[in-house]
Amino acid sequence: MEAITEKQAKTLNGFLMLFIILLIMILNVFLFINSININEPMHLIFIIPIFLFTFIMLGGLTIIHPNESRVLILFGRYSGTIKESGFWWVNPFNVKTKVSLRIHNFLSEKIKVNDLHGNPIEIAAVIVWRVVDSAKAIFDVQNYEQFVSIQSETAIRSIASQYSYDSHDEKMSLVGNQNEIAEELKQQTQKRLEIAGIKIVETRISYLAYAPEIAQAMLRRQQAQAVVAARTKIVEGAVGMVEMALKALSEQNIIQLDNEKKATMVNNLLVALVSEVQAQPVINTSNIH
Repeated sequence: MEAITEKQAKTLNGFLMLFIILLIMILNVFLFINSININEPMHLIFIIPIFLFTFIMLGGLTIIHPNESRVLILFGRYSGTIKESGFWWVNPFNVKTKVSLRIHNFLSEKIKVNDLHGNPIEIAAVIVWRVVDSAKAIFDVQNYEQFVSIQSETAIRSIASQYSYDSHDEKMSLVGNQNEIAEELKQQTQKRLEIAGIKIVETRISYLAYAPEIAQAMLRRQQAQAVVAARTKIVEGAVGMVEMALKALSEQNIIQLDNEKKATMVNNLLVALVSEVQAQPVINTSNIH
């Protein structure tokens, strides 16, 4: 496949060429009127071709708006691209293909895919892109907008299958590291679309959820994991507080406790600290007298 390199097309000032074309047409009209007055039909042999020539020349006039380009094809060969906005004249036999250089948004549909652990999830993303090489966009792919759509969805599927939906350890997950995942999605999508002269401006995950058939089960699993994690923190904190209390009592000689009393005190403190029900204090007066 022949590689296409974008190049600047040869253009002339459109206002200057419009003035020249109108001047030729006026002179031709004057010649036509003069030939009728002097009854000289032979002049029509020159007048008619000049009229045709000027109308063909008008076809070379083109207006380029900001953030637009025209890809020129002359008899099947790429002859250049016009990117500078303004009023221009080019060879009228060029086929002028319009390409927008504005920023586009592609919002993918909700895609069902399995995450790293095989759980079915639904994911969608927003891909912000623009054309930076008009020649590649026209000649290297069949339809660059459709190409963006297909390759973006392929990249989304690939990224979603590389990570788990969520994670309670230090590993990256789709839920916990959305900025990092979006950046990786941007890089992967850029590699896929570079052949079409497309630049990815930004990517964002717009929708992420478990598939409906397992959503309730995964919600219960998440709740159970959250409860276990919370209880683990509570127990760790309670053990630390008991250790601190025993150490303070020992260092300050407030009371001397044997192993049996320490065990009882530890048991009571842990019950009071870990229990979900508020502990009710009981005053023991049996050893007062």
